[in-house]
Amino acid sequence: MTFTLNRRGLALAAMAGAVLARSAKADGTPATDLVRLSRQHRDPDVLLPLWPGTPPGGEGVTVKDVVIDHGSAGGPPDRSADGVGTPTLAFFRSASPGPRATILVIPGGGYSSVWFDKEGYEIARWLNATGLHAAVLTYRLPAEGWKNGADVPLQDAQRAMRLLRAKTKAWAVDGGRIGIIGFSAGGHLAASLLTRHDAAVYTPVDEADKLPAGPQLACLAYPVISMDESLTHPGSRQHLLGNSPSAEQVRAYSPDQIVRTGACPTFLFHAADDDAVPVGNSLAMFQALRRQNVATEMHIFESGGHGFAIRDTPGRPAEPWPDLYRRWLTRHGFA
Repeated sequence: MTFTLNRRGLALAAMAGAVLARSAKADGTPATDLVRLSRQHRDPDVLLPLWPGTPPGGEGVTVKDVVIDHGSAGGPPDRSADGVGTPTLAFFRSASPGPRATILVIPGGGYSSVWFDKEGYEIARWLNATGLHAAVLTYRLPAEGWKNGADVPLQDAQRAMRLLRAKTKAWAVDGGRIGIIGFSAGGHLAASLLTRHDAAVYTPVDEADKLPAGPQLACLAYPVISMDESLTHPGSRQHLLGNSPSAEQVRAYSPDQIVRTGACPTFLFHAADDDAVPVGNSLAMFQALRRQNVATEMHIFESGGHGFAIRDTPGRPAEPWPDLYRRWLTRHGFA
């Protein structure tokens, strides 16, 4: 089904997503188990700085690493990185033997922070429980003084993908099965990696940078896509592009405007009532991918708001998304 960006299209998308969600729930893993698996406390097996020295464009940058704990007593960890001077890759190894498919997890935060527990570590632990390796990217923020700030998150995302391919033996990563999942602004970064993985946004620093940065599969979770004022998330746009970006910048940093034939298969999901990042962002990306004949699956849930990840889905329409995603991964050979 093709959805158009008008009120009728939005209604059809919401109806279709709700039907798909109800039909998939019957034989999927119970949401309570998914939450339990994702919340089991476990630190990363490896925490690796992305860059061997000063990150690109970091000359004179004095930003410090700042982590804020938003959690409550007795609740799950809920931390965000609100200053990122040292971007990192946190690797979570599956207990399954042999080289494994691996997912790069990119948390959101409006390009002003990185919520690495709820949209990072919890997702990684759930992926481990399904038999996949996972790596959580804590990326630099564009408005913290870095040169070419709008490209700083993409620099880190490209570097993370290349490091995963450089670590195929050491980490038992299957270099031919590396996917990405990004949430909210992290969804914008994932979509940017999907469309600009081969853009020369930094000067190579070592042998790893000779490796490709493109994903084999992509998942965009309630993503920011468009930088157009009529559709964007204002905070993400401001932090990425500043107050008055040119029309050329708006287009260049709107992944739906630059999708190419040959992009990897993509899975999208969103809540129709998202009042932070309009559902039109996912619809626009879906249409752009279909125009280029890219294999694409999308689920629009009747309600759920924004930022639900796995933690906030039990008993809600978006509850089935992890199982829908898991089935999609299996169909594409990531089991």
